[in-house]
Amino acid sequence: MSLPLNLAPDAANPNWLNKADNAWQLTAAILVGLQSVPGLVILYGSFVKKKWAVNSSFMALYAFAAVLVCWVGWGYKMSFGKQFIPFLVGLPETSLDEKFLLDRAFTGYLPNATMIYFQFVFAALTLILIAGALLGRMNFHAWMLFVPIWLTTSYTIGAYSIWCPDGWLYRKGIIDYAGGFVIHLSSGVAGFTAAFWVGPRANKDRESFPPNNTLFMLAGAGLQWMGQSGFNGGDAYMVGTDASLAVLNTHVCTATSLLTWLFLDILFFGKPSVVGATQGMITGLVCITPAAGVVQGWAAIIMGMMSGSIPWYTMMILHKKLWLLNQVDDTMAVFHTQAVAGTLGCILTGFFAEPKLSRLFYLVDHWEHYIGLAYGLQSGRICAGLKQMNIQLMGIMFIVVVNIITTSIICLLIRFLVPLRLSDDELQIGDDAIHGEEAYALWGDGEKFESKNSWTYGVEELSPMASKSEVEMA
Repeated sequence: MSLPLNLAPDAANPNWLNKADNAWQLTAAILVGLQSVPGLVILYGSFVKKKWAVNSSFMALYAFAAVLVCWVGWGYKMSFGKQFIPFLVGLPETSLDEKFLLDRAFTGYLPNATMIYFQFVFAALTLILIAGALLGRMNFHAWMLFVPIWLTTSYTIGAYSIWCPDGWLYRKGIIDYAGGFVIHLSSGVAGFTAAFWVGPRANKDRESFPPNNTLFMLAGAGLQWMGQSGFNGGDAYMVGTDASLAVLNTHVCTATSLLTWLFLDILFFGKPSVVGATQGMITGLVCITPAAGVVQGWAAIIMGMMSGSIPWYTMMILHKKLWLLNQVDDTMAVFHTQAVAGTLGCILTGFFAEPKLSRLFYLVDHWEHYIGLAYGLQSGRICAGLKQMNIQLMGIMFIVVVNIITTSIICLLIRFLVPLRLSDDELQIGDDAIHGEEAYALWGDGEKFESKNSWTYGVEELSPMASKSEVEMA
């Protein structure tokens, strides 16, 4: 039977290429990219005080661009290429050769060009998540140095060890469906560590730091939520039932987490906090990531309940009691939303992973690997379940140690070149002192608008009780 002309193999469409899979993979990559640009650009720029809106947004935009150049220059091959340091990192080589870009990727049905871009948006998002812990005080020049160095020395190690078929944790059988270890746990630990070395915001900002635009904050959060469909749905690397399950589980867990966090806010504080609901949404997205395609729907609901309650407790209750958490100024609370929720997701993955679903994702026939402890207990394969849980815990410890060490060394090295923290004068002024630009043409953090034009009133000239006729006469 002959194929339609648009499906028949030719020079541009080799017989190993699955057009449907490739189309979905590119679409998923764009969805993940939208989580960063414009998603986190909007979220960061609106979550902070008005005087930090430009700087916070631009930290995200810069990281997206810088990571791409480093990724195609050497980062991708270090994460997925030929072995350089055994089981730990690949050989730093460029990924721009035409023959390599059009050749078959290690997943089998996609060209390397697609795989490079798909993996890039994950790497970029990781750096932008780290930025969330540093908003409102990090020297932008220090951030410009931090991004490429951290990508090279930290992200590539995690990605190669866990995702590359030659990585040591991959070979042990760790389950990280879409980046619970490599992205969320890494960014949470690295962000918290970097925040320790950079230092806190100005005292005034730490005491009061209300969002300058709550509606825009929700818009950025919405892009995060919808973009996660590509984040988790794309990691099946094919248009199959596993991708569909991953997308559905993602949204079920996220919705449950948001509602759980909202309920706790109402129960303990009396009001449904919009910022709190956003945090609950984020923890749900983070928690389900390592498990999205390997757990059943009822497990996704349980994970959502736990991701909406445990990080809530660590952020709202435990944070105030632990000395270390109080000492580190973590602007966007990435320790709780990324590190705590990421750790929770990685552990629960080891508990709820369904062996049949794991086999759909990893394409293995044996039952010794990728079996959650819950199913090990149910089927009598307790040792296999405990082994999986042990591997998950081993992966958590590895990512935590690597990120604390590498991030600390990077910050100490950068400190010899440029200050990590802005000066006190710059902290008081914000965007205008750093970039010479401001987010909004009018208004400010409490200032009154004074007009220079004779035909319009300044705010201070109009009495709150001014009549309609007085305003019209003016």
